[in-house]
Amino acid sequence: MIKASNDLQDLRRRIYIKAKAEPPHRFWGLYVHVCKGEVLQEAFRLAKKNKGAPGIDGETFEAIEERGVEDYLEQIRKELLDRTYRPQKLRKQEIPKDGGKVRILSIPTIRDRIVQGALKLILEPIFEADFKPGSYGYRPKRTAHQAIEQVAKAIGQQKTKVIDLDLSAYFDTVRHHLLLDKVAKRIDDDDVMRLLNMMLKAAGNIGVPQGGVISPLLSNIYLNEIDAMLEKAKEVTRQGKYTHVEYARFADDLVILVDGHQRHEWLVPAIKQRLREEFAELEVKINEEKSRTVDLTAGESFSFLGFDFRRIKSLKNQVWRAHYTPRLKKRTEILRKLKEIFRSYESQPLDRVIQLINPIIRGWVNYFAIGFSSECFSFVKYWVEKKVRRHLCRARGQRGFGWERWTKELIYERLGLYNSYRVKAKGFPKASPA
Repeated sequence: MIKASNDLQDLRRRIYIKAKAEPPHRFWGLYVHVCKGEVLQEAFRLAKKNKGAPGIDGETFEAIEERGVEDYLEQIRKELLDRTYRPQKLRKQEIPKDGGKVRILSIPTIRDRIVQGALKLILEPIFEADFKPGSYGYRPKRTAHQAIEQVAKAIGQQKTKVIDLDLSAYFDTVRHHLLLDKVAKRIDDDDVMRLLNMMLKAAGNIGVPQGGVISPLLSNIYLNEIDAMLEKAKEVTRQGKYTHVEYARFADDLVILVDGHQRHEWLVPAIKQRLREEFAELEVKINEEKSRTVDLTAGESFSFLGFDFRRIKSLKNQVWRAHYTPRLKKRTEILRKLKEIFRSYESQPLDRVIQLINPIIRGWVNYFAIGFSSECFSFVKYWVEKKVRRHLCRARGQRGFGWERWTKELIYERLGLYNSYRVKAKGFPKASPA
């Protein structure tokens, strides 16, 4: 879970243990914890750590610290205790997507981020006790890599029929009354429910804001019954340690893998039907155009969390295993971003350009450094090196790439261009025999 002070960690631990031991229990008396100074201080620390742009009021962390953090938090605490706190409107920011589409990011003020963070610190351990093993998105000690490796492991176990679902504008369509009903199954505290309702209404009459501190937790609560249904499907098809169904969900990205043997063909339509029923109850629409059923034994592939998955037979052992590589779309995205920096800073010194591109490359490589990414990494590394060499030549009024003039040692060691394009050794789950 989130690191905090010893007292806060102990409180969160006790809440989690209680929630885990007593699934029907409804928690009361939580609001007083949300209002505690140490909880607000931790929420401020986490908000500052995550950085982010100012909200609609334009207030920055630097301005708050200049005036005094303690007084600032005490004012928030007083408003919460007096029940006079009201969230401000969210600042909308458009994030470009492929195909000319945009994603709307809703940015709360720092003040509201702190309150959301305080509420999340208290609610998170309760619902963590209820969340299912196949849910990986935005949860403590869980990562996208774990979800990816779970999918790869299932493919190696001959789960070759894949239900690849795409949800239509999921975050924008969450129904507030249904979400609040789900929260109320565990929370018996009118002040907490009132505070949460105000946070939701600040974003509009429907949806959870992408950019809100508490939104990832709420989105997982909303889909927890989908996970529960899939967990039940795993258990009813279990034979000893082996299940004929596996799934992984990261926020609204969901894949279900089913044993490819002919006798289990009935499972795919049965699961799809149950999913449609569950999503209909949540009033979440499935994007039928992008959703599909994939047969890996027929050479088909699917995408999950930025990787393309298919099945291959190893030459050495002649066993089937998952083969997952970065999507071409993801490679194109980073090259486009880097190309824009090279173009914008064409007249700037190379060390300035390297200072800008290194963090971007490092973050991209760290994410894709699992599976079979070596070939993609080689392409990106060669492309970046050519751009750096071209920049050096243009600065001197020369053409070409200076292959003979500038050694790799100069470019990577002396100039400091990022050079750690290595795939992690782990991430090759056990495969099944042919």
